[in-house]
Amino acid sequence: MLKKEYDFIVVGGGSAGCVLVARLTENAHFNVLLIEAGSDDKNVAAVHVPAGAVAMVPTRYKNWAFNTTEQKQLNNRRGYQPRGKVLGGSSAINAMIYTRGHQQDYDDWKDLGWGWEEVLPYFIKSENNLAIKGELHGNQGPLFVSNSRSNHPIANAFIKAGELLGHKVNQDFNGTEQEGIGRYQVTQINGRRCSAAKAYLTPEVRQRGNLTILTDSRVTKLLLDNKQCTGVEVISNHQLLTVMASKEVILSAGAFISPQILLLSGIGDKQDIVPFGIEHHHQLAGVGENLEDHLDFITSYKANTHKIFGLSVKGIGFFTKEIIKYLFKRKGILTSNFAETGAFFKTDPNLSRPDVQLHFVVAVVEDHARKIRSSLIHGFSNHTCVLRPKSKGTVKLASNDPMTDPVIDPNFLSDEADIQTMLKGVRLSNEIMQQNPLKQYTNASLDNEYHLSDEELIEKIRAKADTIYHPVGTCKMGMDDMTVVDTKLCVHGIHGLRVVDASVFPNLMGGIPMHPR
Repeated sequence: MLKKEYDFIVVGGGSAGCVLVARLTENAHFNVLLIEAGSDDKNVAAVHVPAGAVAMVPTRYKNWAFNTTEQKQLNNRRGYQPRGKVLGGSSAINAMIYTRGHQQDYDDWKDLGWGWEEVLPYFIKSENNLAIKGELHGNQGPLFVSNSRSNHPIANAFIKAGELLGHKVNQDFNGTEQEGIGRYQVTQINGRRCSAAKAYLTPEVRQRGNLTILTDSRVTKLLLDNKQCTGVEVISNHQLLTVMASKEVILSAGAFISPQILLLSGIGDKQDIVPFGIEHHHQLAGVGENLEDHLDFITSYKANTHKIFGLSVKGIGFFTKEIIKYLFKRKGILTSNFAETGAFFKTDPNLSRPDVQLHFVVAVVEDHARKIRSSLIHGFSNHTCVLRPKSKGTVKLASNDPMTDPVIDPNFLSDEADIQTMLKGVRLSNEIMQQNPLKQYTNASLDNEYHLSDEELIEKIRAKADTIYHPVGTCKMGMDDMTVVDTKLCVHGIHGLRVVDASVFPNLMGGIPMHPR
């Protein structure tokens, strides 16, 4: 039964929210309410079977399925922003790749108290790595990390192709060195997804008497008494309810919804709030600013085998056998995270760390798998993303209706440096795709990009590129005028309110982790 007051109210049951409530409720004296806009994560086929992500990412099933504004540098196309609308958040619908980012990425935040030496113990504490031991890894935490059980031969051919070009094989992208080509580890256990909900909202945690989980419920605004956050308004079961917090409200609704809730509550830049008829309570110019995201460009190839993702008569027979293999052995292509192998490269050898990442996918992916051709063709694709883009965007209100999606403008490729880095990265990617270990598996390129001039390839990038799902920065951490939270993640000038999710990242890192801290 929902109480009128809790010590802590956590808004958003994604990667950060699941960790928060698990840790807070370890203290039996704290009563904690977790409010999640989406549903529980009980669907085995879609959520827990790794290949089930294909049913969620392109659809609105357990997915916010946001759209962006028209992107000027992407031929005025609207982008697509899938985000998990389910306990576990985007960790319940993502590709399960376990990468923390480069160590130097955290040392960029050292002055804020979030350097590599400060965060590493929390990574180790959270991790239960079933394949790798050592001083940089944990083997007793709640988040299971393992090697892929799919081990698809075409994914392995990608590594061999890179080796032929002199790229070194990296056995551990979370080890002492990130650069190289290799297999990704995945957040799985026994061939099943280990989302943040699976890791932290265990049956034991859910049964704690001091935890209440409210799903399918939407926070409409924060309640403020002068400069004190006292609770939330929430729509649950078609009723508008008021719930108070005696200690803190913690926003962990993600880089799009957390700033939206702040703005709806009158916290942010006055010019972003008052025009919508919302009373302005607290000036914070940085709310919804500083949006950064990884832009992704895909090259696709038709395979000469049906033993890969795709739809055909032979493929149906193959997948029938794979379903049986999964049910009895928890192995095979249904355990695939699609992006089984990849690479971190420097587009300039003088760089101190890789600036592009590749994801080799054992499927054809077009428009986030929303085009029919993607499912019909047996094939594979390679994704290139710029790890530290200079382009910055915004998240703003569309109206004062909390049920209306926010206005998301990533402002992709607004900085010329990003298009040049992407161009170099795609050239590196295409070189690998032309090597014999991969060419033996393909009938044809679907894109024909290898022989394009730089100008022609840039036009292809503008025509096809879109997010690879890592928005950050809209409630930036720091102490300057455009930051939203301090180094303890408390909202500047508002007592009893924190933001604890990827929106607080000051900038993107080279690989996005789950929140360990």
